[in-house]
Amino acid sequence: MKVSEIRDLGADDIRTRLAELERERFNLRFRGATETLENPLRLRTIRRDIARLQTVLAEKARTTEAAR
Repeated sequence: MKVSEIRDLGADDIRTRLAELERERFNLRFRGATETLENPLRLRTIRRDIARLQTVLAEKARTTEAAR
């Protein structure tokens, strides 16, 4: 997911997507502990997408805070 795509989303959509990715990350980590993953690099991309989402969410929070 690109940053430009994330910036187009609303705060609620970002939180929803963040929860989905956290759930997927947990499931992949759990499955990786019990069996081999067919795409182990997916964990890396999920982790980076989570970081991007959190960064954009923090930026949005700062801009709304500064606007007040």
